[in-house]
Amino acid sequence: MATILVVGEVGPDGAITKLSTEIATAARSLGDARGLVPGASADAAARELADFLPAVEIERGVATDASASEVAAVVASAIDGVDVVVLPASPSGRDLAGVLSALTGLGVLANAVGVASGDAGPVTTHSVFGGKLITDGAFAGGRGIITVRPNTVTAEPLGTPGTVTDRSGAPVRAIAPVRLVERVAAEGAAVSIDDARIIVSGGRGVGGPEGFGLVEELAGLLGGAVGASRAAVDSGWIPYSQQIGQTGKIVKPQLYLALGISGAIQHKVGMQTAGAIVAVNRDPDAPIVDFADVVVIGDLFEVGRALADQLRARSG
Repeated sequence: MATILVVGEVGPDGAITKLSTEIATAARSLGDARGLVPGASADAAARELADFLPAVEIERGVATDASASEVAAVVASAIDGVDVVVLPASPSGRDLAGVLSALTGLGVLANAVGVASGDAGPVTTHSVFGGKLITDGAFAGGRGIITVRPNTVTAEPLGTPGTVTDRSGAPVRAIAPVRLVERVAAEGAAVSIDDARIIVSGGRGVGGPEGFGLVEELAGLLGGAVGASRAAVDSGWIPYSQQIGQTGKIVKPQLYLALGISGAIQHKVGMQTAGAIVAVNRDPDAPIVDFADVVVIGDLFEVGRALADQLRARSG
């Protein structure tokens, strides 16, 4: 049975990230999995991760917000006897995977959308060529690093929480240590699209940044978050942090309301697992018509304002 090390990621609020609980669940299907949470004050995060893994260690030798080079050094010192290191495919996780690969010589299977146990070790599934193809990957020598994308695995806690202990061991020397000078939180929606139960997204059809006023209004009335297609982000109408799709974020809300989004395959990759997809579009031949659960053919502003009026009337 393969030995798996899950490196948990601590969020700005000190809690373990949702993606970390997802990769922990995925790791359990690959073999004998345990966790490592870097951070001098990571006690709460480690206890949360222990709900998903039988054993979790806290590495107190680095700060909770340490750079990837510092974290990679302590992870590299903890992988004796480990076959596979599983990391979140978050911005920090991707940085960590690169530095850890440079330190250890291990290969990386990046941005997996699925993992399974194979005869010769883990087998990963990847969406490639803008989501047009699905391919499988595996390590030639059975050892390596896997990064898993968000919302591709449903987090499932253990019946009995695992143990949490402190790790003792000297880290290897970091490659070109980087000192974190400052964290700047991006301004955006009050609700993160990563975990939102409802997402209202705008595309090229909203016509400009002012068109997102209606998108934001509907998201507020529904208690959801604002998303966008790449076309809207590339046009500068909304920040990249709200982009959904192959080159943005993968989301899994219960309701996805798409306004003026054609539904190209690159966008579909990021939202196709939503519980219900409702699309408003002028074009009856738009790709999104083929996979949405409900389609309204019409002007998104007329339909959107009518919907907003109905929502306000119900809440009143």
